[in-house]
Order: sequence, then structure tokens, then C-alpha cells
Amino acid sequence: MLSSRTLGVCAIVFCLIAVVGGYFDKNFSKENKISILIMVIGITIGSEVIIYFLNSLLLEIPIQLIAFIKILLIEVLYNVLLTFIFYGVILKLGGIVERQFKQKNILTRYF
Repeated sequence: MLSSRTLGVCAIVFCLIAVVGGYFDKNFSKENKISILIMVIGITIGSEVIIYFLNSLLLEIPIQLIAFIKILLIEVLYNVLLTFIFYGVILKLGGIVERQFKQKNILTRYF
């Protein structure tokens, strides 16, 4: 955080993403792929827009909207593709880890 002015912006935006993700985690079904894809698209667009415009303001870089939209669309498609590929595996692994914690009462030792 001490070496660059933009690192703080990314840290704040990713913190906001975590808060939004926690809200969606409680209110939406994890098994419904459409809601997961909507969350991925929304969070990707929101985070990239905030980071781009805050960095352009802080670093006084001219805003190039057409180039930004092209890059944003590529990032959204890439994230959606990765979600399709890896979501099933991550969901299964998360279920396995959750069962292990519940069976061994690991969480109750610390809280």
C-alpha cells in the first residue's frame, strides 16, 4: 500500500466486493447457476468500472470509454466462462470441506 496510489483503490474495491458477495451469499441459492452468473457479471462490471474511473481520477489519465468497454466485455466473458468451467468443482469441494468441519466439530474448538 505504500508503493502505489492505486493499490489502495483496488483493496477498497475488493473489500466492497466481499461485502456484496456476503450479502448475495445469504440471499441467493448457490445451486442456481443463473443467479451465480448474474452475480459474476454484476460484480465484474461494478468492480472494473469503479477501479477504472478512480484510477483515472487519481492518476489523471484520460478516459478512453470505447477501449474500456471492449476490455470490460472481454473480462466479463472470461469470468463467465471460468465460472461455467470451475463452479461445479468448487461447489463439490466446498461441500466436502463443510462436512469435514461439521463432523469433527472443528469450529466449536475455536469459538
